[in-house]
Amino acid sequence: MNLLDGVKSAEIRITKEVKILSEMVRDTGLSLIDRIESFEDIMSIEVGDTSLNRARNLERELNIRQLYIKNEGENPSGTQKDRIAFAQVHDALRRDFNVISLATCGNYGVAVAYASFLAGIKCSIFIPETYHTERIKEMENFNAQILRLPGLYEDTVAESSRLAAENEWYDANPGGVNTSLQIAAYAQIAVEIYDHLRDAPKFVAAPVSNGTLLAGVYRGFVSLYKRGKTSRIPIFVAGSAAYKNPIITSFKAGLDYCKDIDPKAIKETAINEPLINWHSFDGNEALYAIRESGGEAQHISDKKMREMSSFLHKKEGYRILPASTSGLIALLGLHEKNEMINDRYVAILTGRY
Repeated sequence: MNLLDGVKSAEIRITKEVKILSEMVRDTGLSLIDRIESFEDIMSIEVGDTSLNRARNLERELNIRQLYIKNEGENPSGTQKDRIAFAQVHDALRRDFNVISLATCGNYGVAVAYASFLAGIKCSIFIPETYHTERIKEMENFNAQILRLPGLYEDTVAESSRLAAENEWYDANPGGVNTSLQIAAYAQIAVEIYDHLRDAPKFVAAPVSNGTLLAGVYRGFVSLYKRGKTSRIPIFVAGSAAYKNPIITSFKAGLDYCKDIDPKAIKETAINEPLINWHSFDGNEALYAIRESGGEAQHISDKKMREMSSFLHKKEGYRILPASTSGLIALLGLHEKNEMINDRYVAILTGRY
């Protein structure tokens, strides 16, 4: 399958400043504190602070006001995955691990390989043996070791976690002991939105696969609200591949937990692959966020995602991975059914194309 998350390969250019800092992180002659501080400086330069811009042309076309796009494709590897990759490599460095391991279908592997390379930590990446992608070359360019395993992505996650425990590697897989760290990394997106708007928007929309991103942004806004920074917690809207994601199907079924779906019912395409799975590792957290905020979850077809990606390029100049638009499509679907009043709405787009 030549799918693997769909983001187009693009050379990650390492600036002179980051190279100098990376050399300091790798220098074991320095104290661990100095090395960690240098890596934190790299994180400040490389990750986050992605743009939040009004989509004014979409507003005019679709008769909606104050629609904002949070473009996570501006992160160095092209997706939001850099946020959790750098957070976990930072944690691995702090705890003096020599190897970090994970399973991936593409984008996450590139992000961790890049962060590990800058930190001087070995990276072992497990990929289902039936998958192929140009992004493997990017991982190898950052000295990552690629290991192919039989089975589906979920099987690869389980096996790589087992091997990490057996070999005392840092386990960067989803759904494990580092879930809270991953959610905290994504919570920073809420802080960045607040810094721009100075309050919470009415709605936040996001694509969901494992659910970690949406759960993290929700946690971020809950924290801001409890600290008195915002006047409200946004309503969360999720979009994903039609009938191929447990979070959406569980919400539609009225469940208060994320129920796995039959792996045989899943058919991957070049459009939906970044979104589908039979088990969402942080699905319960994402489902809780949707339900607790009074939100909505929608099945989105490949056709709609492809059309929205083209529409965003034509109207706003964004080159966005089609799957990344599923949350935005779900939000606009609500607007079409019941026209939204003049408020502020944010759609998180997670990958460049």
